Amino acid sequence: MNTDISEQQIQTSTLLTDTVVAIGARIRELRTLRNMKLQELAEATGLSSSMLSLLERGKASPSIGSLIGIANALNVTMSDLIPLGPLEEEKIVIRADEIAAVETAQHVLRRILKEDRTRGISIAINEYRANTGSAAHPHFHHGFEYGYVLEGELTVDVEGVSYKLHQGDFISFASRKLHRFWNYGKKTARTIWFNSSID
Repeated sequence: MNTDISEQQIQTSTLLTDTVVAIGARIRELRTLRNMKLQELAEATGLSSSMLSLLERGKASPSIGSLIGIANALNVTMSDLIPLGPLEEEKIVIRADEIAAVETAQHVLRRILKEDRTRGISIAINEYRANTGSAAHPHFHHGFEYGYVLEGELTVDVEGVSYKLHQGDFISFASRKLHRFWNYGKKTARTIWFNSSID
C-alpha cells in the first residue's frame, strides 16, 4: 500500500485547516461585536454551545447548513464568514444565471446581487413569503441599511416602532438600532436591500 503523501495533498490539507480556523475566528469576532453570548447564538441557530465552541476554535468543520444558520443569526451573509481568497478581476456585468439564491433559516430567499467587502457594500433582493421575516427577535449590528419594496407589503420594526411598507416605499436607518423585518401579509413581499458596513 502506498503511504506517500504528495506535496499538493499537504498544501490542500493545510489550506482547509487554515480556512476552518479563519471561519471560526470570524464567527467569534462577529458574535463578540454584537455582545452575543455563545448560548444566545446556540439558541438562535439550534446548534449546541459545545459545537459552536468547537467551530469558533477551528476544531470542527461547519456544514453549509450551519453556516447559513449562523450567518442568519448574526445578520450577515454566509460570504461574510468565509475568508477572502486571492482578488479576482472585478466583473462589470453579472448575468441572471450567475446570481446565487440562498434560503435563510427563517425561509427568506436571498439573491445576492453584489457582495463587495472591499467597499463594505452588500446588495440583495429578498423574498419574504407569508409569515416569514429576518429573525424571531429584533437584532442590531454595525452599518447602515436602505430598503426598497418592489412588490407586496413588509413591516419593518425599528427601535420598537413598526413601519408598514408598501410597493414603492423606501426605508433607511442605522443598523445599530434594534430592527426586524416581517411579512404579515398573504402574498410574497420582494425587496431590494442595500447594506453598508460603515456606520
